[in-house]
Amino acid sequence: MIDLYYWGTPNGHKITIALEEMGLEYKIFPINIMENDQFQPDFLRISPNNKIPAIVDQNGPKDEPISVFESGAILQYLGRKTGLYYPTDEQERVEVEQWLMWQMGGFGPMLGQNHHFGRYAPEKIPYAIERYLNETKRLYSVLNKQLIGQKYVAGEYSIADMAILPWVLRHEWQNIQLEDYPYVKEYVERLTARPAVQRALSIKV
Repeated sequence: MIDLYYWGTPNGHKITIALEEMGLEYKIFPINIMENDQFQPDFLRISPNNKIPAIVDQNGPKDEPISVFESGAILQYLGRKTGLYYPTDEQERVEVEQWLMWQMGGFGPMLGQNHHFGRYAPEKIPYAIERYLNETKRLYSVLNKQLIGQKYVAGEYSIADMAILPWVLRHEWQNIQLEDYPYVKEYVERLTARPAVQRALSIKV
C-alpha cells in the first residue's frame, strides 16, 4: 500500500496517473494547499519542501517504509519499483529522463508562473504576464515539434508523458489554444482516452 499525500494540482495528477497506470494500491491523504496543510509538521517530515505530492511506500526497499517527495523523483521511484513505463535500457532511459527533466525544470515551473501572474497575482503586471506567456508558447512549440512522427515524447509511453499531460490540461489557464499546436492536441486526445488516466483525473478531493 502506498500513502499518497495529494491535492488536485497538475503535480498531484502526475502521481495518480502513474499509480493507476501501474496498478498499485494507494490511499489518498488530502493536503489542502488552500488551507496551508502543507506546512503542518507531520507533512513536513515527509516533504521538507512543503510541496505536494509526496508518498510513503509501506513496502519499500527491504520491505521497510520509505517516503519520497518531489513528483519527478516519485515517478522514477514508482517506475523502478514496478518496472513499468521507465526503461532499463540506458539509451531509452536517458530519452525518458531528459523529457521528464524538461517538464520538471521548464514546462511545469514556467507554466506555473503563467498561472500565477495571469490568474492569481493581486496586481496585473504586463511585463510578467507577457514574459511567461511567451515562454509558455515557446515550450509548447518544443513539445509540438517533439511529437511530430511519434505518439509519445520519448517514443514509448512513459513517466515523462505522465508528467507532461496534467500541465497541458490547464492550457486554458495559460491562454494557449491547442489548435495552434496540432501534435500536442492529438497527444492530449490520445492520453486522455486511456482508462487509467481517466480514473486518475476523476479523483476529487
